[in-house]
Amino acid sequence: MPEMDAIPTLETRRLRLRSLTRADAPAVQRLAGAPEVADTTLNIPHPYADGLAEQWIAGRAEVARSGAGLTWAIVDRSSDALFGAISLIIAQPHQHAELGYWIGLPFWGCGYITEAATAVLGHGFGALGLHRIHAHHFARNPASGRVMQKIGMVREGCLRQHIRKGDRFEDIVCYGILRQEWEAAVTR
Repeated sequence: MPEMDAIPTLETRRLRLRSLTRADAPAVQRLAGAPEVADTTLNIPHPYADGLAEQWIAGRAEVARSGAGLTWAIVDRSSDALFGAISLIIAQPHQHAELGYWIGLPFWGCGYITEAATAVLGHGFGALGLHRIHAHHFARNPASGRVMQKIGMVREGCLRQHIRKGDRFEDIVCYGILRQEWEAAVTR
């Protein structure tokens, strides 16, 4: 598994996916800390307290060093402005990973997550040799499900009231894609 300094930079038409740095912390706090972003994710708090972004970024580095996952900053190719983050949490013994992401509210609906997730799938199946990549979203966040569909993932089911977010139980919709499905789509 790659070490933190070995996290590859991935390029798309509009984006650069690169390692997070301490300098990203203010933008992470501002963007991830928006109530609308925190509301659609499991682990992003609101309010987003001072110092949490630095801790989160340092934690991503530790996860990368351990081989348990990779997290990229999603940035504009020309300006390096931070839009969000995307990750693969890797279960190497099973050759699968969980895809996770968040994007700042000003960048919703622009196709950035679909573009970034397509690149991350390519890296996961190509460079990392994964067999399967899966993801999930709150049922009340269908936009995230549309991203999963656009990148070729198949809806695998719904875990009813599986997660507690705040004071309510959430249905979780599960998606996945196998290496052979990704390869077939790429060669079309």
